[in-house]
Amino acid sequence: VGPYVLVTPNETRRKQLQQSKLSFAKKELDDLEQWKKEHRPGPITLVPRRLGGNESEAQVRQNQQMILMQSKYQKKHKREEYLKAKKAAEEAEILKMKAIQREKAERLEVKKRQEEMQRREILLEDQKYKTNELLNRLEVGLPKSDSCQIANPGPESTAWKRSHAYKQALREDENRRLEEMKQEQQRKAELLELKQKQEEETRTKALKNEQKRVNNAFLDRLQNKTQPNNIDPGYTG
Repeated sequence: VGPYVLVTPNETRRKQLQQSKLSFAKKELDDLEQWKKEHRPGPITLVPRRLGGNESEAQVRQNQQMILMQSKYQKKHKREEYLKAKKAAEEAEILKMKAIQREKAERLEVKKRQEEMQRREILLEDQKYKTNELLNRLEVGLPKSDSCQIANPGPESTAWKRSHAYKQALREDENRRLEEMKQEQQRKAELLELKQKQEEETRTKALKNEQKRVNNAFLDRLQNKTQPNNIDPGYTG
């Protein structure tokens, strides 16, 4: 640190400066008060007249009470409509889920029936194969009808005719059963398709009715908002 010189403060000069600052501030405050007094607004003179509307205070109070009660009723009605719409939406969702589950169950039932029919067809084919195999083994030792002329048919030709008639009857019976099973399956498929179509129409109609009800409720609320002075005739207060 380099050399420095310490100057002793002049107390008299300091006091003079402080006094001059105080006097200057006091003068500014005095000038401000004087300006306020000079620019103070004068008294206001108005012509006396009657104020207020055409209704009395009691009638105004009554109207205010009616408006308040109507607003409370509208809020309550709006809350009830919201709860109804929410409940209807939940019920529609539940019905939709039930319909989906019902369709799945019906499809599963149709699939089971088809598998059962296929199993029966396989069993019939197996039974037919075994029957034919048995009849073929029975016919091995019998003479052919076109290989020789038999004047008096014996017991062998009679057995062959019986086996042939039995085979023919089995074929006819199998064909009849298969045709009946196909017709039954076709009829069930048609009934299922008709049922699904009716359920879809019912769901569509229910959704349209629900949407119409919600729109009507919204229009009623909108009309009540545009007419705040009208009270519901059914409301007794």
